[in-house]
Amino acid sequence: MSVTDAVIPVAGLGTRLLPATRSQPKEMLPVVDRPVVQYVVEELVRAGIARVLFVTGRRKRAIEDHFDADPELGEGPLIDPRTGLQLFYARQPHPAGLGDALRHAESFADGRGIVVALGDTIIERRPRPAPGIVERLIDAFSAGGAEAAIAVERVEAEDVSRYGIVIASGTDVERVLEKPSPGETDSRLAVAARYVLGPAVFAALRHIGPDTSGEVQVADALNRVIVAGGRVVAVPLVEGERRHDIGNPQSYCEVFLEHALKHPRYGPGLRARAAALLDA
Repeated sequence: MSVTDAVIPVAGLGTRLLPATRSQPKEMLPVVDRPVVQYVVEELVRAGIARVLFVTGRRKRAIEDHFDADPELGEGPLIDPRTGLQLFYARQPHPAGLGDALRHAESFADGRGIVVALGDTIIERRPRPAPGIVERLIDAFSAGGAEAAIAVERVEAEDVSRYGIVIASGTDVERVLEKPSPGETDSRLAVAARYVLGPAVFAALRHIGPDTSGEVQVADALNRVIVAGGRVVAVPLVEGERRHDIGNPQSYCEVFLEHALKHPRYGPGLRARAAALLDA
């Protein structure tokens, strides 16, 4: 069965990006000519997703407004109606980790597989017709009898403590470690902000309590599924795909700069301006 639903968790507070996120969601920060979350939705549409649930929180109304039609601007819906995309919203009252946010999507998933795409991360795509990471995750989930499929990428040792780290044998995931120290594992496979999760993962999330930071971790649910005999598979990003995370000011500036310099309309002038500034 093909996966056509997705959830985008966007309830995080974005405290590492203050004061820029004091009055707007981090997912609404612009990258050249559109906000980060629009890149994510467009990626899902390209992968054939028909329904998207945003798990929102306080100060996130701007996301709903962004995707609405705006008669005052003379504009219809932001996403072409011909795609058939339907948008839904659920509210997470208190941000308590990704696992807690996903609990609010269980009834939406309704016993089927569902894509999870983090709303503050852009995955740079390969030229069409090459399938993107979401399409490959769906294929891996649907074809292999898996309970979950996880996008992964290789990171440097100094970055291990920033991510969930996957220990795998071939494509089969044996364990997921949440932000370990480099000395805890030899693995350098980091979770790359995209998943497909089946009902067994949502069932496991019902039994997962918060960790010492007060957050419910998806890694704990995945490990519970694996221990129970469920299969979780890793799907690597390939050449031409890159994760762009806007989690802090440095990474946000890097994402904006790279996209601006590559932009088909603005890039040539910006590259010339950047060269002049660097030569000054």
